[in-house]
Amino acid sequence: MSHHRIFNRKDMEEKRKLLRLNPTKAESKLWDRLSNKQLEGRKFRRQVSVEFYVLDFYCPSEKLCIELDGETHLSDEALIYDEERTAFLNSCGIRVIRFWNEEVFENIEGVLDRIKACFSEQ
Repeated sequence: MSHHRIFNRKDMEEKRKLLRLNPTKAESKLWDRLSNKQLEGRKFRRQVSVEFYVLDFYCPSEKLCIELDGETHLSDEALIYDEERTAFLNSCGIRVIRFWNEEVFENIEGVLDRIKACFSEQ
């Protein structure tokens, strides 16, 4: 099997940059709490691509992807896409945890607790 680059492929650079420059309000709120290793010293990155998928947030040391979903994720097509995407990421050894945007606004501490619960013991 060839070891082509799957993280942050060059052909995905423009898309990653656009997403970073135009975060949703929920992404901005969560990033305020994840950036600069604020959450138990874990380094998170925004808008990392894995193959042709762009992850909202990724913690390399935990191989943990955090996705924030709005109403666009409720359609049948979106649900199928999200399932396929999660299966692909899982096959790369990446765990995926999803939150609704409303959860970030209404219960940020609960969201952070659920993220911390995914951390391996250190």
